Amino acid sequence: MFIPKSSRIAVFSYLFKEGVCVVKKDTVSAEHPDIEGPSNLEVLMLMKSMASKGYVRTTYSWQHSYCYLTAEGLAYLRSYLALPEEAVPATHKAKAGRPEARDREEDRFGDRGPRPGFRGDRDGGREYRPREGGFGRGGGF
Repeated sequence: MFIPKSSRIAVFSYLFKEGVCVVKKDTVSAEHPDIEGPSNLEVLMLMKSMASKGYVRTTYSWQHSYCYLTAEGLAYLRSYLALPEEAVPATHKAKAGRPEARDREEDRFGDRGPRPGFRGDRDGGREYRPREGGFGRGGGF
């Protein structure tokens, strides 16, 4: 299928920027919802072509293809789009670390002590009662 160069560049630049592309298996849709310019069919065929070359890894679920950029695909897109080595997709960037959690040992459960009781353990301890009789399997000999 012939795909115009402007559409190909739009798809490749979106894939490089995000690192992932979601394509619905809908061949009659006029436009891809995330990428301006190409039709959904063009994006679907480009991802199919890149998957056959090993540039993306595709997972298919519920009429949607999830295409993840591989290391080979990253190198290919860098050369095709003439990008520097420092440029990386959003999925390859390190996330900011989570903020430090407060100390969970002090005042975790308020004034009830170090740990809340378990189901009806309000009086501090439960009395053990063996099962005697009853209904159902194994109950009442």
